[in-house]
Amino acid sequence: MKTIVLSPTETIPNSPLPLLVLPGAIAPAEADADAVTALFENNGWQGTWVYTVFRYWHYHVEGHEVLACVRGDATVGFGGDGGAAIEMQPGDVVIIPAGVGHKRLSGSAGFQVVGAYPPGQNGAITKAGDLALEQAAKKISGLPLPGRDPVTGEAPGSIACWRD
Repeated sequence: MKTIVLSPTETIPNSPLPLLVLPGAIAPAEADADAVTALFENNGWQGTWVYTVFRYWHYHVEGHEVLACVRGDATVGFGGDGGAAIEMQPGDVVIIPAGVGHKRLSGSAGFQVVGAYPPGQNGAITKAGDLALEQAAKKISGLPLPGRDPVTGEAPGSIACWRD
């Protein structure tokens, strides 16, 4: 697991919690949309969906998010221009703290991820610059940390570093 802390930009709050990058967290042969959806839901994460990653900077103030690549490959940016660029292929997972900006920088036409959120949270989209950073930070500060790892189901699993 790799952790990346991303500082705020002028239009994206980012988070003091690190982005969690888990290459190969799911065996590529098991990185099927239905199987990953069931995995996340069985581990208590909800609001699952299958799609790509938008090609514009956005973040979430109403939920932390997990993304698992299930088809194709892409480079996904995190943190805004000048932030981190993460290569994703089937089986790779990122756990994104609320407020961390992300967008697809490039990728294959068939690139798909499964996304999900902790209980009671959701992925309402805020485009970079649409919300004052102070307002975003206030909304994010009220979110509880996830209780379980979306991939392993362990409590707290890979998100233990968010509690330190």
